[in-house]
Amino acid sequence: MSRSLLQMKIYGWCVVEDVIPTSEVDAIRRSVSETVEEHANPETLKKGVGFVPGIIAQNQAFAPYLAHPALMEITRALLGEHVRISFTSAIVNNPGNVRGGWHADWPYNQGNAGHMEAPYPDTVCHLTTLWMLSPFTNENGGTLIQPGSHRSDNNPTGDNGISPEEALPGELQATGNAGSVLVMDSRMWHASAANRSSEPRVALAVRYAPWWLNTDVLMPGSDERKRLVDEPSGIENVVPAVPREVFADLPEDVKPLYRHWVEGMVG
Repeated sequence: MSRSLLQMKIYGWCVVEDVIPTSEVDAIRRSVSETVEEHANPETLKKGVGFVPGIIAQNQAFAPYLAHPALMEITRALLGEHVRISFTSAIVNNPGNVRGGWHADWPYNQGNAGHMEAPYPDTVCHLTTLWMLSPFTNENGGTLIQPGSHRSDNNPTGDNGISPEEALPGELQATGNAGSVLVMDSRMWHASAANRSSEPRVALAVRYAPWWLNTDVLMPGSDERKRLVDEPSGIENVVPAVPREVFADLPEDVKPLYRHWVEGMVG
């Protein structure tokens, strides 16, 4: 068992270094930043965060690294052979953004319409990866994590007695060089940290799921979304389909990660 995989099992997180080569990461950061400037959600910008869901549709500069062997070793060991990508988002924390609240990611976030109800089982069902296109530092808002919290059957979004705004004993900031990837069990309690630097902290959030995890609630126009989100006026993430022409040009080892989410081919 690799050291990274052992750390995932015990602590719920690890950092994989040099996924994007040093020679490439600056250009990819600039490219993603430009895409975020053009397509960012205006509502998140008011909170100091540039956010673009489904950025693979607008920008494929990072695509060659999505099936990096070190990441595939972890995802397949924890999720099985037939893994797929469920989210590809850009997240830019601008200078002055404030600390966010503790939460676990979909499908464990109890505020989402498509959540797995707490108490949820002690099983790995989803992995979150944060790609450090900028270095993650204590000053610029490296993600706050609570090691070991992935073994809890609830999280602060689920009225578990812990305030999402509360600083917790043992919390730490995940830091790393540009080109590294923070890998977390999606049950891990984590929060955005304040960016006290003068530069944006640029990242990608790419999440990996097993073949059996139902992601249809995330798809605009799906029956699951109509039933769980639209009809009861619920709140849920939106993951746009990948355009066919974008899918056709993806690297061959990356295509299997997106073939379930191609425009006009879903379902």
